[in-house]
Amino acid sequence: MSVDLGMPRRRIDRNIVDEAGRLRLEKLLRASVSGDVEFGAGTRAVYASDSSNYRQVPLGVVFPRDESDVIAAVEAAREVGAAIVSRGGGTGLAGQTCNVALVIDYSRHMNKILELNVEERWVRVQPGIVLDDLRAVTEQHDLTFAPDPATHAYCTIGGMVGNNSCGTHSVYAGKTVDNVESLRVLTYDGHLMDVGQVSEDEFISLARTPGRTGEIYGQLNEIRDEYAATVRAEFPDIPRRVSGYNLDSLLEADGPHIARALVGTESTCVVVTEAKLKLVAWPPYRRLVVFGFEDIFAAADRAPDFRRMRGILGIEGVDEQLTLYMRRRNMHLASLNKLPAGKGWVLAEFGAFDEAEVDAMVDEAVAAAPGSPSVLVCRTPAEQKAMWLVRESALGATARPPGDEPLSEGWEDAAVPPERLGEYLRRITALWEEFGYHGCWYGHLGDGCMHTRSNFDTATDEGLAAYRRYLEKAAALVGELGGSMSGEHGDGQGRAELWPLMFSPKLMQGFKEFKRAWDPQSRMNPGKLIDPFPLDSNLKHGPDRPHNPLTSTTFFFGDEGFSLQDAADRCVGVGRCRRTDTGTMCPSYRVTLDERHSTRGRAKLFQEMFRGETTEATWRNEDVKEALDLCLSCKGCKTDCPTNVDMATFKSEFLSHYYKRRLRPREAYALGMIRYSSKLASKVPALANGVLRSPVGKLMRKAGGVTTERDAPVFARETLRAWLKKQSLGAVGEDVVLWVDTFTNFLGPEAGRAATEVLQAAGGRVLVPSKDVCCGRPLYDYGMLDLAKKNLIKSMAALAPYVDSGTPIVVLEPSCLATFRDELLGLFPDDDRAKRLSELVCSLPEWLAHRWETEDGGARHVVAQLPSIVEDRKDDPAPEHEGGPSDGTSSMVETSPEPESGNRPKVLLQVHCHQNANGGHSSDVEVLKAIGYDVRVLDSGCCGLAGSFGFNAKHAPLSKQIAEDRLIPMLDAEPDAIVVADGFSCQTQIRQLAGRDTKTIAELVAEAFDSSVTG
Repeated sequence: MSVDLGMPRRRIDRNIVDEAGRLRLEKLLRASVSGDVEFGAGTRAVYASDSSNYRQVPLGVVFPRDESDVIAAVEAAREVGAAIVSRGGGTGLAGQTCNVALVIDYSRHMNKILELNVEERWVRVQPGIVLDDLRAVTEQHDLTFAPDPATHAYCTIGGMVGNNSCGTHSVYAGKTVDNVESLRVLTYDGHLMDVGQVSEDEFISLARTPGRTGEIYGQLNEIRDEYAATVRAEFPDIPRRVSGYNLDSLLEADGPHIARALVGTESTCVVVTEAKLKLVAWPPYRRLVVFGFEDIFAAADRAPDFRRMRGILGIEGVDEQLTLYMRRRNMHLASLNKLPAGKGWVLAEFGAFDEAEVDAMVDEAVAAAPGSPSVLVCRTPAEQKAMWLVRESALGATARPPGDEPLSEGWEDAAVPPERLGEYLRRITALWEEFGYHGCWYGHLGDGCMHTRSNFDTATDEGLAAYRRYLEKAAALVGELGGSMSGEHGDGQGRAELWPLMFSPKLMQGFKEFKRAWDPQSRMNPGKLIDPFPLDSNLKHGPDRPHNPLTSTTFFFGDEGFSLQDAADRCVGVGRCRRTDTGTMCPSYRVTLDERHSTRGRAKLFQEMFRGETTEATWRNEDVKEALDLCLSCKGCKTDCPTNVDMATFKSEFLSHYYKRRLRPREAYALGMIRYSSKLASKVPALANGVLRSPVGKLMRKAGGVTTERDAPVFARETLRAWLKKQSLGAVGEDVVLWVDTFTNFLGPEAGRAATEVLQAAGGRVLVPSKDVCCGRPLYDYGMLDLAKKNLIKSMAALAPYVDSGTPIVVLEPSCLATFRDELLGLFPDDDRAKRLSELVCSLPEWLAHRWETEDGGARHVVAQLPSIVEDRKDDPAPEHEGGPSDGTSSMVETSPEPESGNRPKVLLQVHCHQNANGGHSSDVEVLKAIGYDVRVLDSGCCGLAGSFGFNAKHAPLSKQIAEDRLIPMLDAEPDAIVVADGFSCQTQIRQLAGRDTKTIAELVAEAFDSSVTG
């Protein structure tokens, strides 16, 4: 069978609404919908693309609050003839959630559980609920909604119903279609109905009912009768058939299941307002076993064997190339290093309701493992979670591999019979070689559905022609093997054009009739499945994409050089920035649930700005400026984003151009230039503090755009630098520089004093730069890059002697440390001094945890010595003791085992966002444990203050909401714990909003030394 794929490349839509009609639609919606209606250029730009290769600018977006809003929205669209597309998390990979249509986004408001029946094991939900939010409730009762794609933390149930999503545990309980009981749906012509499974008699009766219900059921009955034999003959009998409409659901033994027939229709038939889902028992005892094979092909050959294992819940595959990509990006190295020998791995999860039983299952599986693979058993939840991250991070790891071309979707989730999976992988790999493509394999090995991304060229006509030929051959291969072109992601625009390679003309006619029964006007997501747009039209990065970098940038963006346009393209729309349960990014999105205030939304706005079609191609772009206004510059995206989009740097770069030769807002000078006002205030701190707290001070703050809803910081009576000048810092020990940053110097010198004592006690000879310089950290938030560069040049000059001698430089404020590791290299990419300086700076815990070489070729590990240092100081006469021998050769002392955590004081560690993005907190935990604390690292995300962000009067309410989202509840749950925060912003936010005292790590270590002396 063949199909003509020779249609020309172009932009195509089936929009029949002109600009006047679009404006009329907006007016109708604002008059009839209680939810949010957003038709501005910024929102339209953000919703122009999803996670796929495709781009179509919508007419506008509506965010309904309830079903009545949905009905009103559809009625308004119908009045002007506008098409409709439903959208949840926007993580579609085939272009199914972008169209020239009215977008209905349920995720902002219609995201609730409506009813939970534990006894009967079902739940009724709104379509916008995030899968993990649902499971967090149901799993309290050992029940779960089984389908769980890798996007489970941010995909929505509505999107899963639309795509017929699957995920890791489809081996255990099937696809979404197998777990839907009923749906409440609305047709384009305004007919609201509940659909589910009906008996044969009910089906016939409904087909004879007068009105629209009878019309729909009558047509479904005709479709069933006409196409039953063809469906049975042509539908592949495999675990992961997602391509095509589910006409087989009309043939179920217990009667036609209308709801399941609508699953996977990708918004082309109806609007879903509610879903009743089946819940399955969720085994509380689970184990993960990793089997290593010589390659992924050998692993795939064993897929049927793994499916037969007792207690199997999930069977995932990972190939060596994926691990190489991850190693290039330093992702999950600890887990990668634990993988058993091999170049292709199977991650097999087992579960039971009895711990002894699941261990027995594991023993059986290891003993009977096919092909004599190497084996690793992960027994604890922490071990399992860490290993699963290797699989779940695959899409992000492969999208933008360092030193390689970007890899994109297009042919990424075909499914075949599990017994033919090895053959499929080998033949597709050979096809890669034929076309000059490459990729890697990961995914649902047990279900015969392995994912991949390849280096497709869609930017040239020649590349597109090759891409078409490749897809035709790949689709023909899948058809030959009895598979499905989509095994999870849906077909959308990306593969629907290829359906004739899988289905006969008769069955294609059946699909058309099924859509016509529900959507006779063809206004539901037109061009995406039936009569689809050509797969090489409407491309986001096609040959017709404008390339308009505007101008060179101040920052160097790594692989993308000085091009912010190319750097913005790092965002491939994965959507992880929309998750609200863990990690740091994106703090503003967690509160607003506004796509424009997610990392993805902002990146898409940059992409659209450079196109200059939906929003203006200028550095003075107001849509981009508005979206960046709520960016906290927390840098959470730099590490949390799978493709490492660094929005904080994008923001700095953009604002530097936006305000070029223009005055900045008043708060930019009041807060961005705090270094200079602090120097002045430090000369008369008592007067400065008094004025700031007086009515006059409040007026001054208000005039400067600074909030008066929170207390102003208190300037220290004596700066750290002044205190250090009075100290005798010693003449022996290992040289170490203490960087005196603005925040510690003027506002929190206690941490600096404690750090000085600790450095000396641990054997350091403390050196302080003679010049009072600053890295300029607050300047970046307002795009003051020229001034920031001047500050860094002065800082490099002041530190030059120490850099030349290779002396470590301890930086106490995490945001300043991040500046030396990040912005310094971005602004001076070719400066060897900058590179050496970035390598020498470290936090106090990192310095303590470092292995220092000794003169005799040995090493001393300061953290390991901390307990002995503390013990030794009991005999010391004064707390200013400098520590071990002057030659730095003190031996490591054997210490007793750590006491049980229940006997140790508890510490809640709030890690600064910039620290998470530039170095992490492992040394912090190591040091705190060494001096006797039970440490819990708070997964609280950004504190919300974020330097000057929370002091900005416009942002103060949002800053508070961010803190109240996760941080404050976590602190309230542990009222007796010690709160540790090294970041001045975090300390301030916690004291002001949670009413809790904070300690720095330096202070706790110093107290440990002091208590040893006094004890």
